[in-house]
Amino acid sequence: MTECQAIADDVRLGENVRLGRFINLYGCRIGDNSKIGPFVEIQKNAAVGRNCKVSSHTFICEGVVIEDNVFVGHGVTFTNDTYPRATNREGELQGEDDWTVEFTRVGKGASIGSGATILSSLTIGENAIVGAGAVVTRDVPPNVIVAGNPARVLRQISGRSQESGVRSQEEDDREPKGCTS
Repeated sequence: MTECQAIADDVRLGENVRLGRFINLYGCRIGDNSKIGPFVEIQKNAAVGRNCKVSSHTFICEGVVIEDNVFVGHGVTFTNDTYPRATNREGELQGEDDWTVEFTRVGKGASIGSGATILSSLTIGENAIVGAGAVVTRDVPPNVIVAGNPARVLRQISGRSQESGVRSQEEDDREPKGCTS
């Protein structure tokens, strides 16, 4: 499908990549068997690994590396500048020489819920889960669930759920009921 897609010549697509409509891809790399939903933008010097699913309306900016087997929900926004400004000291619109890209890495097997905002210069660890609407302001350790604004660790992920994302009955029984702080 090429209708309503803006894909620059410098984009590197792996095998069996599925692309939605109304996407904007330039200077990026997308690994084998990944799916990019509609209304997604992936900028130059960003990478999406193999077997990833990037849902609609997501923005992946320059400097973001998403490793293999990652799920990115709808409307997720990544950033790459801690102190963004429109103009430089001379009052002119900033160009590429006026700022430095800050890098972000999303580890293998992680999942990011819809509407999450991921600030720059951090790592989301392998198999971590970021709750919907979370604002991630610092590194997320591997194998944890985080949520909130700012995102905070809710609990560890253990056993089978690390690999499949499915909790066992035993894990459900160990989880405390009710509100926790």
